[in-house]
Formats: sequence, C-alpha cells, structure tokens
Amino acid sequence: MTFEQHAQAGAAARAAGATEQVVARMHRNARVLFFPAVLFIALAGGVVYLLGVAEETWQLIGGLTAAGLLFLFGVLIPFLFWLTRSYTLTTKRLIVRHGLFTRTRREVLHSRGYAVTLKRGPLQTIAGSGTIIVDSGNDRPLVLADVPGAVLVQSTLHELVERAQATGGGYSTGPNPGGTTRFG
Repeated sequence: MTFEQHAQAGAAARAAGATEQVVARMHRNARVLFFPAVLFIALAGGVVYLLGVAEETWQLIGGLTAAGLLFLFGVLIPFLFWLTRSYTLTTKRLIVRHGLFTRTRREVLHSRGYAVTLKRGPLQTIAGSGTIIVDSGNDRPLVLADVPGAVLVQSTLHELVERAQATGGGYSTGPNPGGTTRFG
C-alpha cells in the first residue's frame, strides 16, 4: 500500500467512528503517590548524606544498593502501577485499561444500561474522590478505584446511559437525514 492509500484508509476509519467522542480520561487520584514521593525525597537526602559519610567502599556500595532497591520497590513500581491504570469515558462506552506487563482492557457499553454505585470513605470525601462500581448485571462489576471528581463522573455516567438508551444506543454529532441536529 502506498502512503496515499494508508491516508485514505485512515480517513475512512475516522469518518466511520466519528460519532464516538472522548468525554474524559482519568487515572486514580494522585494522592496514592504521596508516600512514594516522600520516600523519593528521603532517598535523595539519604544518598547525599551517605556520599559524605561513607568511609569504606563496601559501605557506599551497600548503601547505594539499598537505596536503589527502595527506589525500585517503593517509588518506581507504585508510580508505574498508577500510570498504567487508566479510565476512558466516551459517548458510547466506558473503558478501563490496566496492567504493567500484561495489559487488560474492559469495556462497558452505555446502551446496555448498568447500575452505578459510588463509595466514598472519609479521606476520599475530603479529597473529592471516590470508588465507582459499574454493575452491568452479566459480568463481574467494573471497579473504578479512587476516581477524582467521583460525583461528577457518576452523574456523567448516569446521563450517558440515559442518552444512549433514549436514542437507541447511537450518538450523532452531525445533521440527521431529517435535517435536525442531535448533540450527544
């Protein structure tokens, strides 16, 4: 295939999927990274201190090895787990992706309808976040853990389900054959 054929195929694919729009992209609330950030700052200070205090080479090697392992397991891995879990809310579906080495993707269509439950603990209430449980009834519930702006996300999910069921599951952003424009 030539470049022009690839471009035409891509344009046709975009035109076919033009009715679905991204409403929001989210990660877990960033407050789960508070302790890794504190540990990172402490490790930086500890390594600087170790460089000035260590008298023997084995002390320096042992201290740097311990600092490296603490950085790997206490800072880097929690950050990567936070970064690789994402929630995407579109006008047609809710998509949850997670996994560091093995990526998993789950989708729930708004047109199928589902129950949305919001759970908030005291700390989540203060931070404005919450855990949203989406139960479609036929599979295990989809859990959106510690979502920022949880009340807004819950109301948006309710609105998208109502619109999808009212329009028969389809959204249109352009004119209808009847000449009316629907916005979704």
